[in-house]
Amino acid sequence: MTAMDRVLLLVAGYPGTGKSHVCTLLQERLGPLRLLALDAAKEELYDREGFADVTAKAHLDRAALELFLARVRTAMAEGDPLLAEYPFSEKQRPALAAACTAYGYRPFTVRLVAEFEELFARQHRRDLDPARHLGHLVDTYHPGDILTDRSEAPQVLTREVFLERFLHRGYGEFALGPVLEVDTTDFALVDDDALVEGITRRIAEERTGTPS
Repeated sequence: MTAMDRVLLLVAGYPGTGKSHVCTLLQERLGPLRLLALDAAKEELYDREGFADVTAKAHLDRAALELFLARVRTAMAEGDPLLAEYPFSEKQRPALAAACTAYGYRPFTVRLVAEFEELFARQHRRDLDPARHLGHLVDTYHPGDILTDRSEAPQVLTREVFLERFLHRGYGEFALGPVLEVDTTDFALVDDDALVEGITRRIAEERTGTPS
């Protein structure tokens, strides 16, 4: 049995904090880890079903959460070490905690934080990036839709909406299991080696019950 057996690593934090980069780093240094992403489940349903309005989209988003949680439980039943990425909040925490209890998994949270202005700038660039799935930005979507000018999309986040989410959605407070918080306001100042060492040390401490 390795230190990563039956571990659920949750990479949480505000949009734009670099969760995808951290997931790639952890897969390279601590893998193999089975990656589960809630946004990937949303995009899968957007492309399979499409949506006619914001109400239909909300139904798909709820279904995506259930699909994500079902996949977490299936992976846990198979005993895989897991890596999950999303701007997690209290909305998802009880179900994830229940799954960990049911399958004997040890959760660990890597919580990424950054200053608001930098996060908003990153989010705006991300919204306008053609690589961003269009379904996140529109009220009506059919698979294969293209929008040339993404700045006109109705769900491109304004500064006011982003600030409301920043202040009230609890992204910066999410915790399940031991927490390692990393400030990613300046990516150049993030020490990847220290981040990985901090995670492995805290997991080892939690497993043995004593500081390593």
